[in-house]
Amino acid sequence: MSQRTEKTVARYLLEVEAVKLRPEEPFTWASGWKSPIYCDNRRTLSYPHARNYIKMAMAKAIADLYPETQVIAGVATGAISWGALVADALNLPFIYVRSQAKDHGMQNLIEGYLPGDSKVLVVEDLISTGGSSLKAVEALRVAGAEVLGLYAVYTHGFAVAEELFASAGVPMHTLSHYDAVLKEAQRIGYVAADMLPVLAEWRKDPARWRQ
Repeated sequence: MSQRTEKTVARYLLEVEAVKLRPEEPFTWASGWKSPIYCDNRRTLSYPHARNYIKMAMAKAIADLYPETQVIAGVATGAISWGALVADALNLPFIYVRSQAKDHGMQNLIEGYLPGDSKVLVVEDLISTGGSSLKAVEALRVAGAEVLGLYAVYTHGFAVAEELFASAGVPMHTLSHYDAVLKEAQRIGYVAADMLPVLAEWRKDPARWRQ
């Protein structure tokens, strides 16, 4: 992805408060990790200028990198909207993958129609450790799909996620990332320069940061 796109998406994420940086008063994730950053890309959906930019940037990138894509798959729940938007922009079928199968009705894990041997591009909103994304990839593969790759709005850039995607044979791309957000946050005065080492330290070992 171009540096211009990385910077623009980072600016939008900060502008609409989809990303919040709070190193002096860390957030606590569901995993129990302490974190100076919180990311909720669903907020971006409420702002048409940011939403449309992200939608079209991702659609263009997918069309350029994976022109053979036949189906777009969103990962529930955060990427259902992004996947549907991108699929619409590309005029492609859309499906989404649940975190677990429904306990009633057809007990679907994959919602929508997935023809056999489909070439699928997975869309995510956020890459953290990568575990939930790869569960979706595995579900699609079990269903007979060929997963071409995964595209996300944003990644924290954890080494463990990159290693997981590499070992699973899934090319992973994102529109923006943690380093781009930090640079943009400093440029606009969101964080002071003396906080950057603290923010960089967290990414090296997030599980043990301030524990």
